[in-house]
Amino acid sequence: MSALQATLLLIEDNRELSGLLVQTLTASGYVVDTATTASQAAEALGKRRYSAAVLDLGLPDRDGLSLLRDMRKQSDPTPVLVLTARAGVQDRIKGLRGGADDYLAKPFDTEELIARLEALLRRQGNLVERVVRCGRVAFDSESRQVTFGGRSMVLPPRESTLLEILMRHIGRVVPKRQVEDQLFGVVQPVGSNAIEVYVHRLRKLLADAGAGLEIHTVRGVGYLLGETK
Repeated sequence: MSALQATLLLIEDNRELSGLLVQTLTASGYVVDTATTASQAAEALGKRRYSAAVLDLGLPDRDGLSLLRDMRKQSDPTPVLVLTARAGVQDRIKGLRGGADDYLAKPFDTEELIARLEALLRRQGNLVERVVRCGRVAFDSESRQVTFGGRSMVLPPRESTLLEILMRHIGRVVPKRQVEDQLFGVVQPVGSNAIEVYVHRLRKLLADAGAGLEIHTVRGVGYLLGETK
């Protein structure tokens, strides 16, 4: 099983860097949730189990290391890769002793980040299934193939990514900003209704295929995928 099916929590307050990392990680096959503060991260960690977390220590509301220590005090086993500008030997020792599983200093090469995550996930055995299923729909994250009943099809890239994001969060609202970051990153200009266009296209594809799944818009928040009643 590949590390490419892991679900990550990226805790980084720099929006530009966060967007670039989301784009890179998503392109590598990861499913990524984001948090910009320690409080957002703690809330996300309390709601679901992540394969791993990538943690910046310089967060606006509190030091990331204190969040990490709290996680370990609460017996949260989520593997954590610390990503920070604090590059000194003593900083690395403090991070590792504070509960980090790996430590990568900024600036860094994204290929090294991916390689370290793959190694971390292999050690932990903390991977999710390659194929995710919701109702009559199965999505293979490696082949990007969608199966409706016994019929298979390959969706256009962005509709495929959108479907996987929603299926990985079945029954829960995915914030619009998170969808936008994973589909476009921050380096591409995004039209005011770009997300709605792809949601509309995916809705039509699901309806035409008789998939038994519906995308609900939660106004001012985001999107939720559920089975058709």
